Amino acid sequence: MAMTAKITWINGRAFLGESGSGHAVVMDGAPEAGGRNIGVRPMEMLLLGLGGCTAFDVVMILEKAREKITGCEVALEGERAGEDPKVFTAVKLVFTLTGKGLRPAVVERAIKLSEEKFCSASAMFRHTAAITTEWKIVEA
Repeated sequence: MAMTAKITWINGRAFLGESGSGHAVVMDGAPEAGGRNIGVRPMEMLLLGLGGCTAFDVVMILEKAREKITGCEVALEGERAGEDPKVFTAVKLVFTLTGKGLRPAVVERAIKLSEEKFCSASAMFRHTAAITTEWKIVEA
């Protein structure tokens, strides 16, 4: 399945990213790199993509398991190599799942299924980064 995207230079180090599905995001560099800090950094977009991909999976898996999930938050922390290319070498994901009577074993299984089977972003990150996960349940 092909996916499309287009990047258009705005000015300085700012770029407009447009997805094939018709959505847009501004990306920019840090001021010390010539940017104006008007958008998310491209490498931050990768972390956001990983978080969004796995959250999508986890919510879907929990809903299919008939869990009463009402909220899902994933906090991500990435470490990058010191030299170019500055790939991610470690990523920590902390899931906070809110719901009524969420079963810990089902939550743990959903996160594991996402990381090991369904999340395309996790599969790509694994080539350069050690991925660790933590999770907690908050009763709604």
